[in-house]
Amino acid sequence: MPTKQRKAPKRTSPLLRTPLRIGTLDAPAVIGELRDLHEKAEDPDVGAMPDDDEVYRALLYTETHAAALKTMSEEARRSAAIKRVMLWEYLREQAEIHQVQAIEAARAANAEWTQLAPALAVSGKSGAYQKAQRLKALTLTDESLNGRTLRRTPEAVLAAEGRIAARTAEQQRAQKTAQRRHEALMPVAHHLIEHRAGLPDSGNVAYWLDEVAAVLPHCETPTQIVSLRTYVAAVVRELRKAESHEPRPIATTDSARLAYAAAAELFPG
Repeated sequence: MPTKQRKAPKRTSPLLRTPLRIGTLDAPAVIGELRDLHEKAEDPDVGAMPDDDEVYRALLYTETHAAALKTMSEEARRSAAIKRVMLWEYLREQAEIHQVQAIEAARAANAEWTQLAPALAVSGKSGAYQKAQRLKALTLTDESLNGRTLRRTPEAVLAAEGRIAARTAEQQRAQKTAQRRHEALMPVAHHLIEHRAGLPDSGNVAYWLDEVAAVLPHCETPTQIVSLRTYVAAVVRELRKAESHEPRPIATTDSARLAYAAAAELFPG
């Protein structure tokens, strides 16, 4: 039986793995756990251990005083060491994020790549640019990759930034559209309530007008705005139903007719 040939892995595969990152971590709480271990081990210098929120300095302390845990069980020593590994990884990830922000601040202040090279421990502007883009690839979130990390190339980062910028622009346009709709909706809702005496005062029309009247004075949160839009649309829907069974206009005053017409324009059938 012929042996099945194994396909060679794609050259890009190592660059497309789902990134494993510590992410959010209550680092001071972990430092507190390490402090408890040193106290239980009766570390004579534990009083000099930095505060829990001084993560870097506290880590240095637990590293240099690791021998103080020699009286503890192997499990306890192993747990302490793993916590230190996790905290160093967490600090490294945080350092990447803040270093990217510092690079962007330097570039915004017109720093040349040649000036950034020594600070990034590379030689020349090309090396500085490449390293900056690799750092950004580690910290940049691109939803279109479905959780995969970016390829660590300048081209991949630029493409991801373009996609993110496009999505952000689309979200901003949607927010502006929603704001314009809300601004147009508010006076229409006010006019419906102000002139409801000229509209049918029974059945579902009255019910939805009551809902509009209830939410209108305090319409500020996104939920309230959506509710108001839903209620006004329901008023228009019920008025159209009532209108279809009447031979004459259902609004009995000119003001009510104008209010209904304005609402119907916002919610075409």
